[in-house]
Amino acid sequence: MTTRPTARSGTTPAIPVVTAAPRATARDWAGLGVLALALLLIAVDATVLDLAVPSITADLAPTTPQLLWIIDVYSFVLAGLLVTMGTLGDRIGRRRLLLIGAVGFAVASALAAWAINPEMLIAARVLQGVAGATLMPATLGLIRGMFADARQRTLAISVWGAMAASGAAFGPLLGGWMLEHFWWGSVFLVNLPVMALLLMLAPLLVPESKDPNPGRFDLVSAGLSMLALIPIVYAIKEFAAHGPSLNLLIIAMVGVSAGVAFVRRQRGLAAPLIDLDLFRIPAFRAAVFTNLLSVFALAGVLFFGSQYLQLVLGKSPLEAGLLLIPGTVGSMLGALAAAWLVRWWRPATVLAGALVTVAAGAALYWLLPTDPSGSVTPFIVGFLLIGLGEGVALTVSCDMIVSTAPESRAGNAAAISETAMETGIALGVAVLGSAVMAAFRGGLDLSHVPSDRADAARESLGGAVETARHLPQPAAGELLNSAHSAFVSGIHLAATSTAAILLLTAVVVYRSATRKTTRH
Repeated sequence: MTTRPTARSGTTPAIPVVTAAPRATARDWAGLGVLALALLLIAVDATVLDLAVPSITADLAPTTPQLLWIIDVYSFVLAGLLVTMGTLGDRIGRRRLLLIGAVGFAVASALAAWAINPEMLIAARVLQGVAGATLMPATLGLIRGMFADARQRTLAISVWGAMAASGAAFGPLLGGWMLEHFWWGSVFLVNLPVMALLLMLAPLLVPESKDPNPGRFDLVSAGLSMLALIPIVYAIKEFAAHGPSLNLLIIAMVGVSAGVAFVRRQRGLAAPLIDLDLFRIPAFRAAVFTNLLSVFALAGVLFFGSQYLQLVLGKSPLEAGLLLIPGTVGSMLGALAAAWLVRWWRPATVLAGALVTVAAGAALYWLLPTDPSGSVTPFIVGFLLIGLGEGVALTVSCDMIVSTAPESRAGNAAAISETAMETGIALGVAVLGSAVMAAFRGGLDLSHVPSDRADAARESLGGAVETARHLPQPAAGELLNSAHSAFVSGIHLAATSTAAILLLTAVVVYRSATRKTTRH
């Protein structure tokens, strides 16, 4: 901001003249490419192991709990450390944290590739989660500093969002190709050349940024944030997979108690780990809420969609994967289209429209057939609409989060965004998955199933299909028809709930995002 003299006196009055924000240079756009590459790799590693499970099981012979930890511990640690690492980046420098994380990610990937037992692989996945938590908020925080111009920043975050979406979709495809040609550890080795490239190019193309007055880093708050997030995410995922239990309730209560203690501690600190005053900004609050729910429906559909395609419609794993591609491509296109949409409409309008689009996609699942010979078109079109709306909503909400927060707190704001996203994924699987399974178990007809096989059939759709294979006709056909009908009824319940939640959220978000900021 500058001032200009008046013609009458030549003095300099206090009349502000707003200068345009500096536009990004070619170097900044090249730096965005480096950051997007890092994010792509993080997203890939969240899903790349899905197809490698049989190979890992054959080679390392992990127990069932060990196998679950190999798959899930990465996301648990990632979710638990995002806030801590985002704030740490604000203090020590986001580019410095990015480079430290790149080294750590490369080392962890090498350890995972050559793991000789399940314990070593689990430890390597923990290290990957720690390193990934440094990379994710650092990338978004750096974008906030590199792109001061609002339109350019929206486009940059669109690219960022497209990389996140494409990485999650590309993971299984990359994993499948690598497993066709190499051993299971090769899925981790692709990380090494990418991280080496990041270490070489980031110091040249990505400028450093940090909070000039960071204050003291509070280790107690960092510990409480992990103790809040990890148990809650774990409890949600286990609840979706195995149903409620006393142990899960206790674990969840530990997380909730730690969360309450965390919030209380932040209010009394001069330099809090999370700046709770950010939530006083209506646009910031609405964007975080949208960020969480924009991936809610997508995660739920991915959870029950693959089961529907394979176990109800009888598609092969490859066919099911190909049928999911339109939705994941739609998510990428939505992310890229977001920058164009906000040029013509207000961000609040775009957010509300994106949520309505996702709700429309969910509503189409009322048309899903239970007959294996039925049309797959309702699923494809519904998932495409969900992907498009999610891509737009995620990108615009991330842009609003980092734009409304002060630049000095960009890493902290980015960590809040990433945490909301991880929580949305866990909630989508838990809430929608639980709704589907509750309707499935309630509607399943086991009158033709021997009592010693009933529990296995009731456990899951896969369990019912497997049980039917060991039954004579017509009992097998009766069980399959009942299982298919009950599962699709569960999808109808989940679709109705999702559509209603998202339509209500669209109204709330629009009103909140257009409300003027109030300071206390």
